[in-house]
Amino acid sequence: MTWEFNILDSIQTIHSDGLSAVMKLFTRLGDHAIFPIVLALLLLIIPMTRKIGLCVTIALILDFIICNGILKNLVARIRPYDVNTTVQLIIEAQKDYSFPSGHTGAMFAAAWALFFSAGKKWWIPMMILSAIVAFSRLYLYVHYPTDILGGFIIGLVTGWAGAKIGTMLWKKIESREIESRR
Repeated sequence: MTWEFNILDSIQTIHSDGLSAVMKLFTRLGDHAIFPIVLALLLLIIPMTRKIGLCVTIALILDFIICNGILKNLVARIRPYDVNTTVQLIIEAQKDYSFPSGHTGAMFAAAWALFFSAGKKWWIPMMILSAIVAFSRLYLYVHYPTDILGGFIIGLVTGWAGAKIGTMLWKKIESREIESRR
């Protein structure tokens, strides 16, 4: 765990008022998976992107169950700022456990679902945004690097599963619509 604090502490050396404001803004995008949920809803509203929206929604549900519902409570890892109490937090203390990063998991679940289901380059901006949100969690000293890695892996798996399940469901929905028109 020492190497993780070495990384977190080295990130602390780049702090500035401007960068801190930016990191707080980016981390807010992942609060309660707000940005990925809004993205999923927008995709569901637009007829041409409903299948993609379904895939993202399923990925987010799977991510929430695995990350926040199961693993955080099972692992019960305390936050880095609770171990290194010399760090002054610039956001409020978090109310849940550290592993895995829920912000990272949700953001990457949406990004990977886009990658596996959209077939277009829509996933690129979401991947970049997800990486910035993940970094913000380290910058803000609320997650260990392995929490971020865990969130990334869970996001990858749930994004893939969401795309597969969503595509399968979409085919069933389409076939039922075709049958109902006959």
